Amino acid sequence: MYTSFSTALSGLNADSAAIDAIGNNLANLNTTGYKATVVSFHDLVTQSIGGGLGQTQVGVGRPTIFREFNQGALQTTSGPLDAAIQGDGFFIVKTPEQAIEYTRAGNFQVSRDGFLVSATGEKIQGWSLNNGVLDTNALPGDINVPVGSISAPVATKSLSFDMNLNAAATAGPPPDTFSTSLQVYDSLGSQHTVTAKFTKNTAAGQWDYSISVPDADLKSPFTAVTGSLTFDTQGKLLTPAATDPSPQIQIQGFVDGAADLPVNWNLYNGATPRITQFSQASAVSGVAQDGLATAQLIRVGIGDNGQVLAQYSNGQQLTVGRVAMALVRNPQSMIAAGNNNFLASGTTALPAVGLPGTGGRGAVAGGSLESSTVDIAREFTNLIVFQRGYQANAKVVTTIDEISQETINLKR
Repeated sequence: MYTSFSTALSGLNADSAAIDAIGNNLANLNTTGYKATVVSFHDLVTQSIGGGLGQTQVGVGRPTIFREFNQGALQTTSGPLDAAIQGDGFFIVKTPEQAIEYTRAGNFQVSRDGFLVSATGEKIQGWSLNNGVLDTNALPGDINVPVGSISAPVATKSLSFDMNLNAAATAGPPPDTFSTSLQVYDSLGSQHTVTAKFTKNTAAGQWDYSISVPDADLKSPFTAVTGSLTFDTQGKLLTPAATDPSPQIQIQGFVDGAADLPVNWNLYNGATPRITQFSQASAVSGVAQDGLATAQLIRVGIGDNGQVLAQYSNGQQLTVGRVAMALVRNPQSMIAAGNNNFLASGTTALPAVGLPGTGGRGAVAGGSLESSTVDIAREFTNLIVFQRGYQANAKVVTTIDEISQETINLKR
């Protein structure tokens, strides 16, 4: 009979631990990336009671509490540095004590030192640009975010005009003309206007061109680049041919001290001419050049596949880093370390580190966060069950106490 006291006590302890686990789940209902815990009960001992051969289970062990690493719902956010994992894997963080931990919470920030960090200050591990190179084959380290940086200018190397010259134009006098222009950039990021003027030639299907740059931009007057374009009877550019060298515009002696600027004029897109001669008004449908002005950093964000993207005021968007991910075969063996982080235990398989979306690792969705996997309905249902179990075990203690008192009273 007295064994019943310890049996009921073990039930009280087990139900109490289970209620604690439910309380922890409910407390983390809105914790980003939180994985709900579940309770598993097991019997304690098998003990022979009395002189018979029958054996009776006596007591219940402290329940095992483990996490279920199910996928949480992804919630779109307005945070540019927010990231969520869709699939298996963890973000890797390094604590101020240089310990490596793992997390599913992707609400990242930028520290005052310019590093990508978690909401609680741990440095996110991955790869950063090193001398303009992003080497994802190297060991991951702290991700450096180029906050407040300036993008260096890129000098123009080529330009193009997509246009039509009117086949109905006449050579005059005066001859019909058409002009267009675009901006190019020198090595210091200064803009210069390149103007192309086309004049109808007396020869059938032929136009003369003249390309110029304002003399005010140069130390000495610019010598215009001239030549001719010839079209066949179908309005297709005949000469220069696609196999001929592209016309080159040599701009030298900039007033601002920039390097000389040789610019190729691309008349073809592969083998397709960019300029045609049809019986339509002369007009430009598109212009292009490959230079960039000096630009200020506007924002930094996390893109899909864990890319750290920097957007500049000139419209340029550069990948300045990549977030690393770790894949663990048995994540249930990991130990909660606080701050939404996990530590590898002695039974945890060695984490496999690599890029998101490779080697079985999940994908990373930028501008999103993974919600907690706590199901409030299930937790309240379990809470009722464990509460009833606690009350039942408490009733056993009360009943055995009354029986004990009756037994003691028999001796009086």
